[in-house]
Amino acid sequence: MTSALGSGSGGNSLSHPSFEVLPDRRPTAPESPALRSRAARKIAQLLALADIRINGGRPWDIRVHNDRFYRRVFREGSIAAGESYMDGWWDVDTLDEFFAGIHRAGLYDKVGAWSAFWLSLQDRIVNRQAKSRAQKVAQDHYDRGNDLYEAMLDRRMQYTCAYWNGARTLDEAQENKLSLIARKLKLSPGMDILELGGGFGGLAYFLATEYGCHVVSYNISREQVAYARALCQGLPVRFEQKDYREAAGERGPFDRVVAIGLCEHIGHKNYRRFLELAHAQLKSRGLFLLHTIGGNRSLTSTDPWFDKYIFPNGMIPSIAQLAQAMESLWVVEDWHNFGPDYDKTLLAWWENFDRAWPQLRARYGDRFYRMWRFYLMGSAGGFRARKLQLWQIVLSKGDVPSYTPVR
Repeated sequence: MTSALGSGSGGNSLSHPSFEVLPDRRPTAPESPALRSRAARKIAQLLALADIRINGGRPWDIRVHNDRFYRRVFREGSIAAGESYMDGWWDVDTLDEFFAGIHRAGLYDKVGAWSAFWLSLQDRIVNRQAKSRAQKVAQDHYDRGNDLYEAMLDRRMQYTCAYWNGARTLDEAQENKLSLIARKLKLSPGMDILELGGGFGGLAYFLATEYGCHVVSYNISREQVAYARALCQGLPVRFEQKDYREAAGERGPFDRVVAIGLCEHIGHKNYRRFLELAHAQLKSRGLFLLHTIGGNRSLTSTDPWFDKYIFPNGMIPSIAQLAQAMESLWVVEDWHNFGPDYDKTLLAWWENFDRAWPQLRARYGDRFYRMWRFYLMGSAGGFRARKLQLWQIVLSKGDVPSYTPVR
């Protein structure tokens, strides 16, 4: 999530392609009651594995409003589950706990669909995170509108996991995260920092004002770069609205390299080249900090609903994928997992978004509200079930005499 699974174009409205209202999927002929009944029984059996009842009375039980839900999900899997929720075909009071149960029971592995197969097949044929495709996630997600993110995020506009150690509020937890990054990088005044994936400029501002560092930041989001430039005006910070790969042209090398919430958009075919770029731009005895969502197993594509509506061409790395890409290139000085903190962060984002919805509704519309709830609560459930992690990895070229981890 610079993403939860972020770094966001103003002016988007209901005409935005990700907001389009899908046609109502009424069958051309009346659906067979027998087929509908079999699909309903199968879905009920699967949900029972997660202790979820259809039309039950517990907060995590699902209430089905349209009987076509069963066949739709049975045929199309997770993308149909998300779209039918956006269409108002079903509801759950505690959607986050519903998804935690789904993940714990491994139901995503039990319901296959053509859309998931097609994404996997695409990845075998093309590089879905190639530079030519990279702009789509900026256009569809990070450039949705800064009013949305200003309402949802903390005062530092951090669209990645907060660090809740000792914090009571989202503002405090995100300040903790920025301080944690700085302390792990062991900064000194005057250091030159290369930031790959700069978000709204909050980290660059923090490193420049609190530590006296000079920062060069790469980000493909037009709206985020405009916000960041205004925020950091007068500071020793330069923002480039360019793909991270173009940082290979920087004169460098830099004392430190940092990438917060970028790795979720890089893709397994590009991890090695990304790590080689960071290595080439880092001085001897320098440190590279990588902050990313991580998965428990190696995959080559993402959930089809998330790919279509939230993070196009996104992909969560695994330990094995990153380790293979690091081999003979980097020394791992520290690997810190605080994934449960993302659950709390997502809930805080939802509370802020929900509270601000009356001011956002006219621009974004009710279907967006359900889409955004599905995204935030679904992500929270994944972290709560420990299917998703949040890693901060500190790397060196192997020429650092010693490194003491920071928490």
